[in-house]
Amino acid sequence: MPELPEVETTRRGIAPHLEGARIEQLVVRERRLRWPLATGMEQSVAGARVMQVGRRAKYLLIGTDRGTGLLHLGMSGSLRVVPAALPAARHDHVDLVLDSGRCVRFNDPRRFGSLHWLEGDPAGHPLLAHLGPEPLGREFDGEWLYRAARGLRVAVKPFIMNARVVVGVGNIYASEALFQAGIHPRRPAGRISLARMQRLAAAIREVLAAAIDAGGTTLRDFTDSEGRPGYFRQHLRVYGRAGEPCPGCGAPIRQEVIGQRASYFCHTCQR
Repeated sequence: MPELPEVETTRRGIAPHLEGARIEQLVVRERRLRWPLATGMEQSVAGARVMQVGRRAKYLLIGTDRGTGLLHLGMSGSLRVVPAALPAARHDHVDLVLDSGRCVRFNDPRRFGSLHWLEGDPAGHPLLAHLGPEPLGREFDGEWLYRAARGLRVAVKPFIMNARVVVGVGNIYASEALFQAGIHPRRPAGRISLARMQRLAAAIREVLAAAIDAGGTTLRDFTDSEGRPGYFRQHLRVYGRAGEPCPGCGAPIRQEVIGQRASYFCHTCQR
């Protein structure tokens, strides 16, 4: 599934084409996404002027003068900016046709993505209302993690992957941040000191910022809005490197399932 850096890379790719443009038409070829597209959405969207393209967690927010499009890429979704006249390919389910003669095309082979059209403040929508702070925002820091972890026995890796604690820290970047902070992914979150939580918060910020700068991580399906794959993968220090030497001490990187997700760590460097 595309993680926060991939979604932010996509946002930055489509924003220059969308912001200020008028949506002439919403073309829906397949309504059966994760949630069926609402009847009448085409009429609600047509003619809207795009004011801003934002992001909340892994959701893209297309803010217009007639409401907000709330879009999730799902497991395999991608957006491309292409000429509106370009024939649709297989799995090209939705087009936002712009007055520039181009369109933002949503392709989703597995159809786990979603698109809602909202009126009013999108922050109150059930998909967004209970989310934690943004990891790159001012509200997120080590003190926040420390307070949220008090009394908890859950392992720290699923703790930081909980969107109610902090949004957008997916499996790849959780492993990378814990390695950078020197914290074992199985350590109970409630037993980590404030100083170590501060290191972890800083590591989360640094890892995500580096991934965004590099254009996202290519694993299986992700490409950016121009069809180019992300290339942060070459910088991953532990994720996907089971059995390879730790870049810190040379011990073999271990892989275990923690919280039903594959986890990678160094048993020597991480405590």
